[in-house]
Amino acid sequence: MVLEPIQVGSVTLDPVLVLLGLLGFAALALLVLVVIVAVHMSRRRREAHESDAQLAELKVRLRTLAEISVSRHGELARAVNERLDRMTHRVGSDLTETARKTTDSIAKLHERLAVIDSAQKNLTDLSSLIRAMRDSDPDEVYNLGAVSFVAYSWENAPLTTDVTGKGVLNMLEAVRLHSADDLGRIRFYQASSSEMFGKVQEVPQRETTLLWPRSPYGVSKVFGHYMTINYRESYGMHASSGILFNHESPRRGPEFVTRKISQAVARIHLGTQKDIVLGNLDAERDWGFAGDYVEAMWLMLQQEQADDYVISTGETHSIREFLTLAFARVGIDEWEPYVRQDERFMRPAEVDQLIGDAAKARAALGWEPRVSFPELVAMMVDADVEAQKAGW
Repeated sequence: MVLEPIQVGSVTLDPVLVLLGLLGFAALALLVLVVIVAVHMSRRRREAHESDAQLAELKVRLRTLAEISVSRHGELARAVNERLDRMTHRVGSDLTETARKTTDSIAKLHERLAVIDSAQKNLTDLSSLIRAMRDSDPDEVYNLGAVSFVAYSWENAPLTTDVTGKGVLNMLEAVRLHSADDLGRIRFYQASSSEMFGKVQEVPQRETTLLWPRSPYGVSKVFGHYMTINYRESYGMHASSGILFNHESPRRGPEFVTRKISQAVARIHLGTQKDIVLGNLDAERDWGFAGDYVEAMWLMLQQEQADDYVISTGETHSIREFLTLAFARVGIDEWEPYVRQDERFMRPAEVDQLIGDAAKARAALGWEPRVSFPELVAMMVDADVEAQKAGW
């Protein structure tokens, strides 16, 4: 085929050059379009990543129930966890849609939790707790409030007693007064502690083991524990105590030995810290994952009859074992050069070994711990390595 010259006014154009020009313009337009799409998808991927990071943060916060004290809906914790699990296991390549759905879900969860945030009050002020009951009209109340750092309880025993001990009495009284004539309609959970066993009188420790606390914190927890039993037996309230052994997660406060170790190991691995100073390395604890233990809390309040339950893994591990696994996670086999001991971190009255028997909870609640000790240590170290890299 022969292409005829193109005449435009007095100008004659070569048809081949015109065709090449049109093709070049089309190619340039296509390139610009590809760049625009690439930039758009990059932004969407970044938004999806940021939303996933928000989701992960929210999931940890919800599962530890660190900020939940009063719930209007009895099944809120379970519903939230199930929803998050379904979102976490989503598949597909549409990152834009994923980011949108994740963001929308986070917004809806915040709306549902607004009533809980507004109900947080002062455990030492009974009137404020009565107002919290009035404002939220709960089906279930989880009392997780306490001055929970054992070492600090020696420094301020009066405050520890007021909050950790008397605070339980105030919560129980607020629930009782709000319940009026139907004392069983609000289900109450008290966070008791393995620290109540202190100088252990039986190995392993179970619900019937004699309590022998060895710190102001432990003594205060014993008061709250027996006050919960007293209100249950005296008024017929649905009040249960969970005697939880040490429960950890990446959200654990850095003043606690497990998080202190995982955070230090991450920093040592990244070259921003030289060593870590600890107290007794031979103390043994029954460590479990906080997420597993929160499930046990919820299960207690779903039972027809209130009761007390030990929640534990049934395994005991020393701080030395924790150090070994934590350092090994970042490729350090010999951890001794990085660890120093200081008398300042020794307890005045040490609790040498704690190990629980959760047979009652396994049988009555159908509860089982899912996260093993090595998995727990790895989870905490990995989270702190990522946090340090991100500059948190």
